[in-house]
Amino acid sequence: MQSLKMLVRIAFVVAASFARAAEPPAPAMNADVTRGKYLVDTSGCHDCHTPFKMTPNGPARDMERMLSGHPEQLELPPAPAANGPWLVSMAGTGTAFAGPWGTSFAANLTADKDTGLGKWTSRTFIDTIRTGRHLGRGREILPPMPIPVYKNFTDQDLTAIFAYLQSIPAVKNKVPVPRAPAVATAAANNAAGS
Repeated sequence: MQSLKMLVRIAFVVAASFARAAEPPAPAMNADVTRGKYLVDTSGCHDCHTPFKMTPNGPARDMERMLSGHPEQLELPPAPAANGPWLVSMAGTGTAFAGPWGTSFAANLTADKDTGLGKWTSRTFIDTIRTGRHLGRGREILPPMPIPVYKNFTDQDLTAIFAYLQSIPAVKNKVPVPRAPAVATAAANNAAGS
């Protein structure tokens, strides 16, 4: 009987270790990282930047690709034309959006140095949110990124968010560049042909 109890305990420990191995490793927590995690989790960052995957129970966030943006291997056809009151469409991953601005793809917010925020500084991150421009000076950050809302974060909040993003596992995932609206593309093609 004692042997059976010991085997059950060992089986439980082994099963628990496998269950934990499937979860992403927990980031090292300090006050900024803890605050940043709270802000990311409550501000809807996962809603666009963590892709969905299909599971036996339906779509679920793919936490192995947490905050890694639009999956680079998922090439999308041109977005459907906006028609009537329906002006926006979204890819099934929840990471690509099309509307009057064109097609935007959720960015890789992980610390990957080549495809994410790994080479950024806290100042670059703050400037991006404050100006609504990539790297604080580049192209405009497109919808649905709620820059007008996130501009209300304090520098301390944005520093904490950046600290958390730097603490999570880096995911190599090169997100496509935004696409111009179909109307603008057609106009540019017509002008080039004239």
